Amino acid sequence: MSRDRYAETFDRLAERGEGAFVPFTVLGDPNAKTSLEILRAMAAGGADMLELGIPFSDPVADGPTIQAADIRALKAGITPPKAFDIIRKFRKENDDIPIGLLVYANLVHEPGLVKFYEEAAAAGVDSILVADVPLEESAPFRWVGEKTGIGHVSMVTPLTDDARLAETAKLGGPYLYVVSRLGVTGRDTSLSKSAKPLLRRIKKQGGPPTLLGFGISKPEHVCAAIAAGADGAISGSAVVEIMQKHAGDRAKMATSVRRFVAAMKKATKFGK
Repeated sequence: MSRDRYAETFDRLAERGEGAFVPFTVLGDPNAKTSLEILRAMAAGGADMLELGIPFSDPVADGPTIQAADIRALKAGITPPKAFDIIRKFRKENDDIPIGLLVYANLVHEPGLVKFYEEAAAAGVDSILVADVPLEESAPFRWVGEKTGIGHVSMVTPLTDDARLAETAKLGGPYLYVVSRLGVTGRDTSLSKSAKPLLRRIKKQGGPPTLLGFGISKPEHVCAAIAAGADGAISGSAVVEIMQKHAGDRAKMATSVRRFVAAMKKATKFGK
């Protein structure tokens, strides 16, 4: 990447006394044209960063909502090159917002790590989180990321012990994805009680900024995440659900996504 968009964004948010709000969507859901419109809607709603998935047949970390989005995108013929094309088009319109990918190892290995990362960098991607690659197997991904200018994002959970947490924090990265609870992605009725102690342990270790994910679907969840000590919150399934609800009306879909993101972003100002 030609610049550190994440550092710029986190610095700007700190100056404003705000946390980050990061919406997620699957690239190409339900088709390429609509997907690009949704990226625009999320940016228009005030998203600080974007987390994007490339459709995959076996997304083991995702619940039924995102799995359904993967299936729709795959049926629409979306491949990694086509997903990168969507990002490339969006990046031409918005050069400031950080873009992160959440993908699975098979998608990266199929074309080869170097080729995948080079194509991602050329499209305008700033970071990659490979959901099914543990710390012990992450070195090749981190090495290629350094060579191509793409940040490596690590994930920690309430079960991560202090030694592993220290090792993960030491690796750095643009941010640390903090899983608020155990299980797969999806909406939750409340923020896990394990999130606050986990964030407290992370702060003791130092390391990159923290974004709390899993179960973030309402403005009060964003407030709670930031109040608990996170630097921001990631919401995935809620956005995809909105898209599914308005599948027959693209204009209403985009408007609803923009309004949802605006409400969630507003909440980042009150958790500090």
